[in-house]
Amino acid sequence: MSADYGRYMEHVRLGRTGLQVSRLCLGTMTFGYQCDDETSFAILDTAADAGITFLDAADVYPAGGGLATVGRTEEILGAWLKGRRDDYVIATKCAGPMGERPWQAGASRRHILDAVDASLRRLGTDFIDLYQIHWPDLTVSHDETLSALDHLVRVGKVRHVGCSNYLPYQLARAIGRSETLGLARFDSVQPRYNLLYRNAERELFPLCVEDGVGVIPYNPLAGGFLTGKHQRGVPTEGTRFTLGSAADNYTSRYWHDREFDTVDALGAVAAEHAMTLAQLAVAWCLAQPAITSPIVGASKPEQLFDAVAALSSPLDSALLASLDELTRDYRNHPAQR
Repeated sequence: MSADYGRYMEHVRLGRTGLQVSRLCLGTMTFGYQCDDETSFAILDTAADAGITFLDAADVYPAGGGLATVGRTEEILGAWLKGRRDDYVIATKCAGPMGERPWQAGASRRHILDAVDASLRRLGTDFIDLYQIHWPDLTVSHDETLSALDHLVRVGKVRHVGCSNYLPYQLARAIGRSETLGLARFDSVQPRYNLLYRNAERELFPLCVEDGVGVIPYNPLAGGFLTGKHQRGVPTEGTRFTLGSAADNYTSRYWHDREFDTVDALGAVAAEHAMTLAQLAVAWCLAQPAITSPIVGASKPEQLFDAVAALSSPLDSALLASLDELTRDYRNHPAQR
């Protein structure tokens, strides 16, 4: 990929904020478990060459590891960012378990304030552009969580706040409490969203459009399932479907006959339009009006090429209608997240 390619990367506003983010966001959950340091740096270099300036992490990453590996992804990202922090928008998340004590997880004031300082150290930065609650914590009130995040914004450790995996009613409730109390509010949300999981279209996306919430969907390739590389039967070794503690999650989401049948049909459509299935899947995601910046991950640098190519491959209305017809049943997936 040419280093000049990055000059053509579009940047867009994150929700109602003035923050400009690249139209693609690089997800880093593979760094430190599925990918070693050298491969992680190569992926970051490839993303940078493509003009991707929006990088997303989480304190609990890498995916698939356990308490022995938490924080490793942020450490790798921090090492790569040395000397170029100002050229990137950094997002990270908290709420996952970072230790064995009950207060070392969740969205309590104590954990948020502890977690942000630890992330700042690992990332080697004085501030985080977008700090997100990774999962809703039903044991803690919105008021406590939001007041802690508001404090971080006021003292300058965090510039904007967002959430991930919140159901529509949870996001609406949180926005309402922020407005009532005069606190910093969630300006972005990260839902799981792709051609095989379209629940967000029903209630979440209309809420986000109406209230100016940026949408940063993860899993646009369904953990690699929408590349078409997987064959029915035993999951492919070395992929997220066999990746430590993440394997059961991914197989339960996608490793089903119905999903394989849909991927076969989508692959035929992609071939008809001279596109790879991965390129088609990302281009479809980019075409959805509510979407700000899909999060694309990789375990090899070349896996980013299809996602970047999708930026210059807009889908016409007829193709979008065909894809909608093929996958409309996935708007009502029984899983909520």
